[in-house]
Amino acid sequence: MDRYAQWGEPKGNCFWVERGVFSLLAIEPGAKILELCCGDGFNAKHFYAYKASSIVSCDFDPSAITYAKSEHANKKTKYIVADIRYDMPQGKFDNIVWDAAIEHFTPEEIESIMKGIKERLGDNGCLSGYTIVERADGHKSLEQHEYEFKSKEDLMRFLTPHFAHVKVFETIYENRHNLYFYASDRGLPFDPGWEFMVNK
Repeated sequence: MDRYAQWGEPKGNCFWVERGVFSLLAIEPGAKILELCCGDGFNAKHFYAYKASSIVSCDFDPSAITYAKSEHANKKTKYIVADIRYDMPQGKFDNIVWDAAIEHFTPEEIESIMKGIKERLGDNGCLSGYTIVERADGHKSLEQHEYEFKSKEDLMRFLTPHFAHVKVFETIYENRHNLYFYASDRGLPFDPGWEFMVNK
């Protein structure tokens, strides 16, 4: 629906594309990917599968996984039901994507999940994702959100205890304030020396 509705808006909302594009920047060709809280599987099929050798995409909602298997099936992606608080998929991965979901957990749950992420990332692995800043009026963007972040710095404090290198950046729209993040023990996209970039 976003492909038709969002760009049809008078101001041309494009924020829904940012999520897939920014995480794709952190993925190297042939990567093994774990996607947490994958929802309908759109990004796995339309973004990550272009670079990945394999993707494990999980969500705790069986109906989301059923939809993903039906509408966004592809040869590289395995969709599974899993609650990442208790049964995060096992294995070692080059990339873990946690997109539009970290805000659905309490701070205590986020800390526990971060430990699980760290255990599953390879030595050069990268975590990437997206979340939203809380509204100025104090109301949640979605009632299901457990914790909406107050700033870039607020999000960064959950990442820096676990990773040597962290980037948090934002995009701001009239009715939406987005945060994106990269975290790794090696270099990150747009760092000096990033192999896909050259600086003058």
